[in-house]
Amino acid sequence: MLKAGIIGLPNVGKSTLFNALVANAQAQAANFPFCTIEPNVGTVSVPDERLGSLAKLSASKEVIPARVEFVDIAGLVKGASQGEGLGNKFLANIREVDSIVHLVRCFDDDDVIHVSGTIGPSRDVEIINLELGFSDLSQIEKRRERLKKQIRANKEAGMEDEALARIQAFIEKGGAARNVELSKEEDKLISPLGLLTQKPIIYATNLSENNLSEGNTYSAEVVELANREGAEVVKVSAQVESELIELGDSERKDYLSGLGVKEGGLYSLIKATYKLLGLRTYFTSGEKETRAWTIRQGMTAPEAAGVIHTDFERGFIRALTIDYKKLLEAGSFAEARNKGWLRSEGKEYIVQEGDVMEFLFNV
Repeated sequence: MLKAGIIGLPNVGKSTLFNALVANAQAQAANFPFCTIEPNVGTVSVPDERLGSLAKLSASKEVIPARVEFVDIAGLVKGASQGEGLGNKFLANIREVDSIVHLVRCFDDDDVIHVSGTIGPSRDVEIINLELGFSDLSQIEKRRERLKKQIRANKEAGMEDEALARIQAFIEKGGAARNVELSKEEDKLISPLGLLTQKPIIYATNLSENNLSEGNTYSAEVVELANREGAEVVKVSAQVESELIELGDSERKDYLSGLGVKEGGLYSLIKATYKLLGLRTYFTSGEKETRAWTIRQGMTAPEAAGVIHTDFERGFIRALTIDYKKLLEAGSFAEARNKGWLRSEGKEYIVQEGDVMEFLFNV
């Protein structure tokens, strides 16, 4: 399951957003730093209108969407990499996620204390990024010290050390490991370190409902910063997300429309995360269930089958495949087969977004 960690300074709205994204979560949202000590974890369904259409076509008894796990990680502060504010523990929690959602406060509210006294998105982002970088430098230095004894006798150790040296130099200049070009071999060698600045990052600007549509000067700062980094940015409002929980589907759409936006922050974050990580969705559909499966871009049919069960990948024979839209146009699997639209794909087939698949395999 995809795991995304929500990070940021204290009091930027992380727990409020988390509570809203994971409606049944019990994260404490309070107006003081460090109210979140242990990371709160909750899963949410990935919104996908295609599932309902496929389930209706197949008369499925159950609909199972893809899921994303959100982790509400406690607020980081300046000095976190040296242990300030329980920082070392919080940084360790970040190592376990697939991607980072960096929530940045972009709203004014005298009733909500800012740890730095004033709102300053660029400054806030820099504080967090510096702490992540300092933590990575400490990891890199320790690892390179151990590699010194192995370099002469081990080719891979030399390759890893060279890659870490490039990353170290880049971070020392204020950069992030994710922006250092690495070969597949180098990436594989350094991945066990779990470098924080190598995690794909999305900046989420937490806005008031009045600024959610167009943003404001604060969020513009974040957009400019993210553009320099090549990072994704989404506009969210933790307060709006909290209010959406109480509304039905039609009310939700009307409410968002009134704010000048088409979708809530949850959908925006998930779309941005899928894009950032190069993720795709394929479906299986039948009378028992219609289900969405998450895979990485470029996965072959056997690899996609392995997401369901490793036995499917090991014993893969072929996959019966049709595009979601073509299946709906046909009206049934039987009619799609009659029209010649249901294809038989082999081991080299690269699964496409929206494929509906049935796997044939040996046990």
